[in-house]
Amino acid sequence: MKLISFKHRYDYGHDWYVQVLYTTYWAFFQGSVSWNDYPCWPYIQIKSGSGTGLGILFWVYKFGLEISFIDHRWNWDWMEDVQDVDSGSNVAWTGGNIGLVIVGWQDGKVFVDLFISGEI
Repeated sequence: MKLISFKHRYDYGHDWYVQVLYTTYWAFFQGSVSWNDYPCWPYIQIKSGSGTGLGILFWVYKFGLEISFIDHRWNWDWMEDVQDVDSGSNVAWTGGNIGLVIVGWQDGKVFVDLFISGEI
C-alpha cells in the first residue's frame, strides 16, 4: 500500500490527480481537478456501487472536479501501453479495468474493441 501520489495529464485539457492510501487495484481516496479545452453543459454525477464506495463528479463549462472514496484505482500508466493502433491516442473510454479502444474507421463508422485489463 502506498500513501499518496500526484499526477498531471494532458488529454484535451489539463488534469491533476491525487490518490491517497492506494494499492495496485484500489484506492481509499482519489480526486482530480480538470481544466479542459472544450466547454460542456454543467452536470453532476453521484455514483455508489459497481466497485465504488462513493464517487462524485461535477462539471461546469471547462472546469471539472471528481472525488471518490473506496474505488478502483485510476491507473493511467497502462493506458499508455495500449496505444499501438494507427491513431496514437486511441482509448475512447475507460471505467476501472474495462474500456473501449478505437481500432479503425471506414465510411463514417467507428470500430471499437472492448478490453479488460488486470483483475476484476
